[in-house]
Amino acid sequence: MTTVPPLTPAEAWASLAAGNVRFVEDRMEHPSQGIDRRTEISAEQHPFAVVFGCSDSRVAAEIIFDQGLGDVFVVRTAGHVLDTTVIGSIEYGVEVLGAPLVVVLAHDRCGAVAAASDVLHGGQMPAGFVQAVVDRVIPSIIGLSQNGRPLDSFDAAELGHEHVLHTAKTLHGYSVSLADAVAEGRCAIVAVEYTLADGRARLADVIGDIGVQPDAAPVPA
Repeated sequence: MTTVPPLTPAEAWASLAAGNVRFVEDRMEHPSQGIDRRTEISAEQHPFAVVFGCSDSRVAAEIIFDQGLGDVFVVRTAGHVLDTTVIGSIEYGVEVLGAPLVVVLAHDRCGAVAAASDVLHGGQMPAGFVQAVVDRVIPSIIGLSQNGRPLDSFDAAELGHEHVLHTAKTLHGYSVSLADAVAEGRCAIVAVEYTLADGRARLADVIGDIGVQPDAAPVPA
């Protein structure tokens, strides 16, 4: 039997949020992972969400949201940094595959954010192409200094929070395709912060309508 995916941004977020609760409470269902599911999706895919997250080995989207084969279209880069191929991949998930939700998934203790912070505080730029990752994180956090506080007064949680908000807004601003989808109500973009220790995925920002509002921002340490 074919599983009908969620059709609205609100339904898509509700499904992911419920899966994360199961993961946190250690009662995962591990859906869509059997032989029948492999056969069902062998000819085509209809994921109900695009998850754009960090490559960190501890933040696997299908696991932390308790989803299975064909449920989520996943794009990952270190520090969830954007480039044109990433944006194109996300657009593919929405415009070609029909996903009604884009999740920008961040996490605490992100090495890319920490490296960018070190550079801004006078540290050495990483060697090789890792520098390209750091170069794309810096614009997200350097704007914090515009409010009068020096950058070295912000802790890691605040920097990571700013980075995921900036990434979601940049994605919406750069992609005409995604902006149109949001304006038409057939897609929404959400920024989500994942906590490594307890496994919770917290809704940090919403662009579009998913029927719920973002959670309160974390209290600075």
